[in-house]
Amino acid sequence: MAHHILQLIEKGESEILDFKKTISSASKIAKTLSAFANHKGGRLLIGVNDNKTISGVKSEDEKYMLDMAAHFYCKPEIDIEIIEWEMGKKVVIEAIIPQGKDKPYYAKDDEGKWWAYIRVKDQSLLASKVVVDVLRRSSSSQGTLIKYTHHEEALLKYLEKNDRILLKEVCKLLNISRWRAQKMLVNLVSTGILRSHTTEKTEFYTLS
Repeated sequence: MAHHILQLIEKGESEILDFKKTISSASKIAKTLSAFANHKGGRLLIGVNDNKTISGVKSEDEKYMLDMAAHFYCKPEIDIEIIEWEMGKKVVIEAIIPQGKDKPYYAKDDEGKWWAYIRVKDQSLLASKVVVDVLRRSSSSQGTLIKYTHHEEALLKYLEKNDRILLKEVCKLLNISRWRAQKMLVNLVSTGILRSHTTEKTEFYTLS
């Protein structure tokens, strides 16, 4: 029923809801699909403006682009549910994206390169190497074994006194390579000891 869409629109964009006026390219929409699949899943409303007004779409064009994005521009492919809603004389497309079971999900850009994205508030942001490895670990049946060394102890002591730390600061603090620091952070985030926080410009880590 159409009031379901009106209720979603009223809530506004969030980590599980995104508005698009139209779909201009399959590769761009694949970013959003992969970000939702790597997160908790979500809904995409096409034919809705950022200011919550309904512009409507040509449904067949949009459905074709969504299908292309989900099956040819996402890896693994994402099975999305597409529902067409008539809002007066306008059509709004609702795409329901499930939380992925085979994380990480990648989206292909216009140059043919594959990138993983995550959902942060109302944005789809590029996932770091650490986040990609944490997503991979979350889909694996293998547990995480942590060797609690003086490095882990020093990092946790630092975070008890400081709000956050960057990857490069971990390398400097512990005098270890970037690769080793990333591996340690993946273990600590995967077990819930640390939390990773992604922004448009950087990524940092805090105690959970």
